[in-house]
Amino acid sequence: MLDGILWVISGIGSSFGNLFHALARPGDWLGWAFEGGTLASPEAKAALMRFIYYGASSELFFVILTTLLILTGVGIWRRAVIWAVVRALEGLANGVGRFTAWAGLIMVLQQIVIVFLQRIFRVSSIELAPFGYGFAKDLSWWSEELKLYNAMIVALCVTYTFVQGGHVRVDLIYAHVSYRKKRLIDMFGSLFFMMPVAVVTWIYGWFFFWRVMIVPNPSASDELDKLLTKSRALRWNIETIGFSPNGFNAYFLFKVLMLAFVVLVFLQAVAFFYRSLLELVEGPGSEGKYLDRDRLDAAPDAQQGAH
Repeated sequence: MLDGILWVISGIGSSFGNLFHALARPGDWLGWAFEGGTLASPEAKAALMRFIYYGASSELFFVILTTLLILTGVGIWRRAVIWAVVRALEGLANGVGRFTAWAGLIMVLQQIVIVFLQRIFRVSSIELAPFGYGFAKDLSWWSEELKLYNAMIVALCVTYTFVQGGHVRVDLIYAHVSYRKKRLIDMFGSLFFMMPVAVVTWIYGWFFFWRVMIVPNPSASDELDKLLTKSRALRWNIETIGFSPNGFNAYFLFKVLMLAFVVLVFLQAVAFFYRSLLELVEGPGSEGKYLDRDRLDAAPDAQQGAH
């Protein structure tokens, strides 16, 4: 127990130096990006391995934890700061979700076009040429690509649905407790369920993503020295295997969506914790304060009010 407490204190204390070092020497971990991702030099390869290692490291965890602790302390002093964070994070969730929701319409229209071209006109491929750049793919490619739209809706609309109150919940206990206990339950859930699950999923998802992007494959158990040793033989090996010979071959995008999903969930957990804390402190009058939820009857109400 004492060792764990000392580890946390040490991690928080060293986070300031780690953050300063990362900002002062970006080439150590972004050198591969500065070279356009070509991995032409040993320095770029080593920088990419450092980026992979620190992207799911305890150092990054403590930098984020320290930032949240400082932000919480400032918010206790000035609640307007925390409300601004809540509005920004919920606005991000709503903005991403509302934009991504259009993928559902695109998915339906694309499926209709595929059916007509395949069954009626017997077309075997579709070619697009925006700005003079030709992009031709077999119909099976476009058919399998529909899964990407579905994955986008699931991964990028999850926090939007959460903000809108659209998730299914079983309120056997929650619905019958007092306002104060509800806020405490919400704080506990975001702090001990949403955040830890997001962190653990990120750690394994981060390395799962890079295992389909480069070789030699990195592992969550690899130390930095071992990854730097592997960097000598580092090269890109992006996954392009489809389920059929002419099928969709950019399945690495699903791994990108998985990481985006985890980031959105973690940020929403932070927003939900802060909102619950503020509603607890300010009382029932602040429930739903600044909450931006869609209303299907907004237009009729506005028209009725105008009359």
